[in-house]
Amino acid sequence: MISANKILGIAWPAFLSACLLELLLFGLFDPEEMLRYGQPAGLSRLALQTAAFFVFWLACAASSALTVLLMGPVPGPSRPAQAASAQED
Repeated sequence: MISANKILGIAWPAFLSACLLELLLFGLFDPEEMLRYGQPAGLSRLALQTAAFFVFWLACAASSALTVLLMGPVPGPSRPAQAASAQED
């Protein structure tokens, strides 16, 4: 089971990355000028920005989740002093 810390560790950086991407995209392009097959998108400015934000957030969350998955379990702290004393006995 995934812990709450892992979920927050995935969702929060993904949220911040999505915010940055949203600012960059719509700082450069006006949503009302975006075309779909040569025609206006048919969505309001707010609807297009909201949809783009959630797409960005999902993509960034997938990237963060893949990183957590590939890292695997975190090894526990090593105890060289105890290992050395156990070998001496």
